[in-house]
Amino acid sequence: MFDPNKDPFENFDQLLKSATDQKIPEANAMALATVNQKGVPSVRTVYLKEVSQGGFVFYGNYKSHKGQDIEHNPHVCLNFYWPAIWQQVRVTGVAEKVSAEQSDAYFKSRPRLSQIGAWASNQSSEIPNHQHLILRVQEYERQFDGQEVPRPPHWGGWRVIPSEIEFFFGLTGRLHERYLYQRDNGSWKTKILSP
Repeated sequence: MFDPNKDPFENFDQLLKSATDQKIPEANAMALATVNQKGVPSVRTVYLKEVSQGGFVFYGNYKSHKGQDIEHNPHVCLNFYWPAIWQQVRVTGVAEKVSAEQSDAYFKSRPRLSQIGAWASNQSSEIPNHQHLILRVQEYERQFDGQEVPRPPHWGGWRVIPSEIEFFFGLTGRLHERYLYQRDNGSWKTKILSP
């Protein structure tokens, strides 16, 4: 049961576990919003891979649109939305790269084709056709044949360190419950918001 007096990460872990236990498809999927150098926002879905060291961790290509946006402006927003159970969690914070060691460890856990794909795909760049990507995959399969695939230097993780975490519980009649945690000198301050 959600308790606004608990640490927000403890509440989040409990909600994610509950969504997973209730067989919510891809319960760890989250919308990631970034802003580019021109001030234009962009949002896409990525996967939460872990919650560690006070942050929400996801992985990808550092040269992708999201990677370039984060490099320019590390302020991001995440949103977990589980419509089947009328719940969502919004996280506002700053994204920072995780350590090379943490990125290496996660990369090693990925399926081999996903590892090859990290080398083959220049994510977000234009390609002439899909066959181009297939040929690049084949090229890297040959290059790494019979050996472990190393993590590309342009691929790794980010940790979003939150300044705010909002929990939303939908109720009938739009009488929703909203709890906002805000970081205040290293501790959390909780507010209840009107729906």
